[in-house]
Amino acid sequence: MSKPFRFKEFTIHQDKTAMKVGTDGVLLGAWCSVDNYPDTILDIGAGTGVISLMIAQRSDAMTIDAVEVDESAYEQTVANFEESDWGDRLYCYNATFQEFSDEITEEEETYDLIVSNPPFYTDEFETEDEARNKARFTSSLSFQELIIGVSKILSENGIFAVVIPFKEETNFIAFAKETNLFLNRVCRVKGNKTSEIKRSLLQFSFEEKEIKEENLTIEIQRHLYTKEYINLTKDFYLKM
Repeated sequence: MSKPFRFKEFTIHQDKTAMKVGTDGVLLGAWCSVDNYPDTILDIGAGTGVISLMIAQRSDAMTIDAVEVDESAYEQTVANFEESDWGDRLYCYNATFQEFSDEITEEEETYDLIVSNPPFYTDEFETEDEARNKARFTSSLSFQELIIGVSKILSENGIFAVVIPFKEETNFIAFAKETNLFLNRVCRVKGNKTSEIKRSLLQFSFEEKEIKEENLTIEIQRHLYTKEYINLTKDFYLKM
């Protein structure tokens, strides 16, 4: 049984879902920009709802939607949303992103901020656990499908922020460019100063501008965090 994960302003129950609260989601929720005061926000692949809840804490957006294909994860997200202080602004849909984006496109609706911590292990690592596979593997939502869907439902001045493995960064940026989504900001993340870069936080828009590049190291040593990491996550983690 997975214990609930308590943040400063909300709690994440994660006993029903294959994907637990992890550093990737927390980094994205804390790092993505809300400076353009987004009014409508979408979280693709909600998992536990942690990213949506972090953004609800950081912004005044009236509409924060999430979409989650796995039924148990969807139910968990709904429960976490309802238990939070922002339940009236948060809504989760149980659907594939492809179905969801098609419907939103038909209704001619758009989002000012779209975030995603997408599945990213390729098929060769698939396990016997179907729910975990869906959450972890690109077979359920490829990067190309993700980018194409986003490009249809992102508002003209909107922002798309994503966390992916560093090794996928070049390809992802190239795919995005094909749909007129341009990289504006990147943060490359590593565990400690001697480890390799593991993740890339990427932020895109339809506007080509100078790219802001950052690097982030999480730990100085085990459980001793860098000043940058503490500054980024201190509004959320209890012990920061």
